Amino acid sequence: MYEKEYLMLPGPTPVPPRVLRTLSQPLINHRGPQFKELLEEVTAGVKRIYQTKNDVFIFPSSGTGGLEAAVVNFLSPGDKVLALSIGAFGDRFAKIAQIYGCAVDKVEFAWGTAVDPALVAAKLTADQGREYKAILVTHNETSTGVVNDIQAVSAARGDHPALIMVDAVSGLGVMDLKTDAWGLDVVVTAAQKAFMIPPGLSFVAVSPRAWEAFATATLPKFYWDLGQAKEYYAIGQTLVTPALPQINALRETLKIFAAKSLDQLFARQAYLRDITRAGVKGLGLKLLVPEEIASATVTAVCVPEGINIKQLMQKLREEYNVVLAGGQQKLAAKIFRIGHLGYIQHLDILAVIGALEMSLKELGFPVVLGQGVKAAQEVIMVRKGLL
Repeated sequence: MYEKEYLMLPGPTPVPPRVLRTLSQPLINHRGPQFKELLEEVTAGVKRIYQTKNDVFIFPSSGTGGLEAAVVNFLSPGDKVLALSIGAFGDRFAKIAQIYGCAVDKVEFAWGTAVDPALVAAKLTADQGREYKAILVTHNETSTGVVNDIQAVSAARGDHPALIMVDAVSGLGVMDLKTDAWGLDVVVTAAQKAFMIPPGLSFVAVSPRAWEAFATATLPKFYWDLGQAKEYYAIGQTLVTPALPQINALRETLKIFAAKSLDQLFARQAYLRDITRAGVKGLGLKLLVPEEIASATVTAVCVPEGINIKQLMQKLREEYNVVLAGGQQKLAAKIFRIGHLGYIQHLDILAVIGALEMSLKELGFPVVLGQGVKAAQEVIMVRKGLL
């Protein structure tokens, strides 16, 4: 029998039915006037989410492709790069730069903590020769459920000329990120997170200062060449064949976003985060990160002692149709993660907390049925009328 699956991952996320329907629209000529109109419409809508007047480009790729585009367009072999890592995806951004021959100075912070802007300021102040060409930083680290204070990181740069390149793959559209106001140079995101469409699109925003770096960058590129992409955008086309179904879906998602202010969108995501955290704490489980750096995208929960994470995930999936994310790398078997972005509402979270209660009880964890759900309900009762 067909049953609803609760896909509670930090991406890909559930897709709204009205958006799914757009995927079946007939294909059009991607070099014709109809596509030009479509491209201009969605680019303007994406810029609103970025809070930018800078150039924004849409590529047919995953978010990782967008990160590679950020590296190859604005850096050269041997360039010194300051990479700030708080988890698996901060490591990935640094690794891409290393593979392309950059001299990466990676500063690692403990998983479950955020970047310390004071340390960034100290590193840049010590760089008297202005050797750092770029700062790589993750907005939202999905491997740990931590959000970095990007505004503070940007402020820590001061007058240092290094570009700030931001992996905002899972954070843009979920939490505030003011590209222009915060002086961010290159910001990358992807479609399968806040934008609520199937994987296949990445977005790259480029500041005027980044374009100056582009003029002297020498890393090889073809598919990711933003200079060529800009020339094609000027005539309403893309450099390579676009993912037309996803772009149609993106247009529909942007219509959904346009019905609310950005502050309302961010408040809704914070609300879902708070419901999730309250429910987890009500169960007597420990959260990996404190409130002040907690992501509105995903919540990381410590696996209680005596519980086998594989058994828990299997029970949730097979008996309750709830799909959660496990821990990655050094946090494998230590945490599980509950995604709460995309086409998710408060009742979905109540169902997940209820399934988690029953699964833990069946596996021998001392939980009182209903206590986690009650804690989540209390947040809903207070907050739902405020959105």
